[in-house]
Amino acid sequence: MAEMQKTLGAPVSFSGVALHTGNAVKLTLCPAPENTGLVFKRIDLKDEPTIQVTAENVKQVERATTIGEGNIKVHTIEHVLSALRGMDVDNAVIAMDSNEPPIGDGSARHFVEMIQKSGVVEQSVPREYFELKHPVSVEGKDGGVMVALPSKSFEVSCTNVTHTGFHTQFYSVEPTPATYAKEIAHARTFVFHEEVQQLMEKGLIKGGSLENAIVIRGEQVMTKEPLRYPNEFARHKVLDIIGDLALFPKRLKARIVAIRTGHALNVELAKALLKQFRQVEAQRFPLENIPQGDSALEIHDVMRILPHRYPFLMVDKILKFDGDNKAVGCKCVTINEPFFQGHFPSHPVMPGVLQVEAMAQVASILMLKQAGNAGKIGYFMSADKVKFRKPVVPGDTLLIHVELTRARGKIGKAVAQCTVNGDITSEGELMFAIAGD
Repeated sequence: MAEMQKTLGAPVSFSGVALHTGNAVKLTLCPAPENTGLVFKRIDLKDEPTIQVTAENVKQVERATTIGEGNIKVHTIEHVLSALRGMDVDNAVIAMDSNEPPIGDGSARHFVEMIQKSGVVEQSVPREYFELKHPVSVEGKDGGVMVALPSKSFEVSCTNVTHTGFHTQFYSVEPTPATYAKEIAHARTFVFHEEVQQLMEKGLIKGGSLENAIVIRGEQVMTKEPLRYPNEFARHKVLDIIGDLALFPKRLKARIVAIRTGHALNVELAKALLKQFRQVEAQRFPLENIPQGDSALEIHDVMRILPHRYPFLMVDKILKFDGDNKAVGCKCVTINEPFFQGHFPSHPVMPGVLQVEAMAQVASILMLKQAGNAGKIGYFMSADKVKFRKPVVPGDTLLIHVELTRARGKIGKAVAQCTVNGDITSEGELMFAIAGD
């Protein structure tokens, strides 16, 4: 029987001081509809902008994880995300009247207590899992390493190694809400004494104290109370790993092995996992297996939505819609394409920029088919992290896989891949604007 998505039972709030900015902040955890995911909401700003929790929105990873969209950011998100993921919450809006959550006592305990007070309720849509297919590894500049291995469950094993040679610790767990609340949530953040002055000079830890962090000085542990676990440092690293891997869009089935990790390495692993996920997704629908019917769009349907015409219409049909945010388009590449006359006469190859244009056109179809956008035009604004993997030649059938990561208001964001016979030929992240009356 499929597991169903979960959200909070009711809004619940907690006020305190933020670790790095030192600002007073009130944070409210709110229920959210199915498929919302985890979303931050800045209620202190005009129009109360939101930021989706995703690896693509990570802006900074120094001493904490920061995400943002445009000029709007939220800092030090890992503890609240860890608590939500650890306590089995899929969908929630995290509303704040500042740009950083309260630090509490440096652990995730207060957030867990909020979730327990609110209650967790089951929703009506099945939860989606990604079971890792192949090992993934990332390495840090300081000798840290993280490996994700295929598994039928989610497990985390972490060895915390310090530069001082003291306090090497290990912790391994297959977290459930019960084990998270008891064995992980109470582990507090820590800092080395020699780093404190440097962090203060950078304008960080303005709200830090021995009441919300442990300070390590050589063999000495400086804390307001005794250590809560003999391996509290390793457990807090696991807490951070769970929070940073919430940047991955699905529930993960994998065994995570981490040595000397931090936020930068955690986020790199989340991005690497996301890359494998999208490669697997791109290969889920081989051409001969893609269902066609009511959800498909033939060329005349495409032309009713898009204003593009010969020689710049790069989508022959839409083969499949998956909900409102995903689509698979198709472009049959023939030797009659006008661009082959000059690219190149003796070695015809489809220009990469036209593959990007095909991605943008499928993304525009996704946006324009939404309520209120009919008859408008999608203007391509930017392309980031574009990579070209393999050439596309006459006779290839190009499949264009697009997923909207933002589709609110007039601005859309998407991640996209072009594939031929299951092999990725190009990929990138797109931004576009919808204009029209």
